[in-house]
Amino acid sequence: MDPCPFARLIIESLALKLQVGTKSGAGAGVHPCTTPCYCKISLKNFPSQTALLPLSGNSDGAPPEFATSAAGFHLDPAALRRMSGRPFSLRVSVYSGRMGQTCGVRSGKLVGRVNVSVDVKGAESKPIVFQSGWVKLGREKDPAVQTVAKLHLVVRSEPDPRFVFQFGGEPECSPIVFQIQGNIRQPVFSCKFCADRNSRSRSLPANFTLTTPNSSNNRRWVVRSLSGEKERPARERKGWMIMIYDLSGSPVAAASVITPFVPSPGTDRVSRSNPGAWLILRPQGSHMSSWKPWGRLEAWRERGPVDGLGYKFELVTENGPTRTGIPIAEGTMSMKKGGQFCIDKRESGPGMSLMRSPVKGFVMGSTVEGEGKVSKPLVQVGVQHVTCMADAALFIALSAAIDLSMDACRLFSHKLRKELYYDDQHDMFM
Repeated sequence: MDPCPFARLIIESLALKLQVGTKSGAGAGVHPCTTPCYCKISLKNFPSQTALLPLSGNSDGAPPEFATSAAGFHLDPAALRRMSGRPFSLRVSVYSGRMGQTCGVRSGKLVGRVNVSVDVKGAESKPIVFQSGWVKLGREKDPAVQTVAKLHLVVRSEPDPRFVFQFGGEPECSPIVFQIQGNIRQPVFSCKFCADRNSRSRSLPANFTLTTPNSSNNRRWVVRSLSGEKERPARERKGWMIMIYDLSGSPVAAASVITPFVPSPGTDRVSRSNPGAWLILRPQGSHMSSWKPWGRLEAWRERGPVDGLGYKFELVTENGPTRTGIPIAEGTMSMKKGGQFCIDKRESGPGMSLMRSPVKGFVMGSTVEGEGKVSKPLVQVGVQHVTCMADAALFIALSAAIDLSMDACRLFSHKLRKELYYDDQHDMFM
């Protein structure tokens, strides 16, 4: 598997210094500013970003005692081709005041701007530093008293190669998954989705075991076939499972609903207080009869001004899929527009990687369409988190689970497509 060339444009070590002095130079000192400051970062063809700016009192030659970072910009192969060999201007506009707008007018007062020339030629193969240190922003118009604003920032790029995959259809339609390299689409996985209470007995052995090694207690969960259970109507979405197979037909990963998606009492929505949950599984052993949990994904439907899909993903600890797992990603995306499910240290905050070492940069990203829209998830995975195809399959299963959660969290007053029904007799409850 060869990765695609990506790079990341990083804006970090951000801080602001405001100095006041007279024309003669007497009485110079730090500006007594108590107003919060922030900056807006703009790069052509990319959405702008904002970041808070701490004030620094250090001397010009010293780095700031406190600093912040922006989310940065992901440069895919198309962006690298477009920007390579021709400098682009990264503009940083500094404002005093609070972020946001009032009646459509930006509330902050412009302090000054700085432009950094960026040429990403070769950025996919080597680190490049474009700016590092203090930069002067501007002066007061008063000829007697001048305020010199200086911004400290580091602008650099680093290679960020990724494997890129795309589902050939919607996950519930059991599609082929392709690896994408430029204009080449190569099939690498196949999917099988089941949506009934007997899905486990169809996809896996009738009695399969989930194991989690533990030095003091070898805990096991035995998930038994539900084929003998009495069927009964219920307002719940459960039994959903998607299996990921390699080209030889061997199962290499799976995602299974372990906590049903049910509406809160008196409502038709899955609430944050009672979310549905998936287990992301990997096979353990040569006979594929034992499965080990790798991650746990919770999903619900947020209330509020924005109708959103809330989610939380955590790695399963050796004590099993409990709420004490290692949190990796948490957020909300629009139910109407969809969004991007992302595991990224810079965008999601501190976390732990798949091997329980600190996350370094990008882990994965997956597109999610809004409810009712055709979805063919595009999945990107950082190369440092993939040592074999089975590792990549776990991310494919996770991306399928978050995509299917958009359907699982649909209002229970709305009807789902036929592939998601687990019993035609119970259409009225879906």
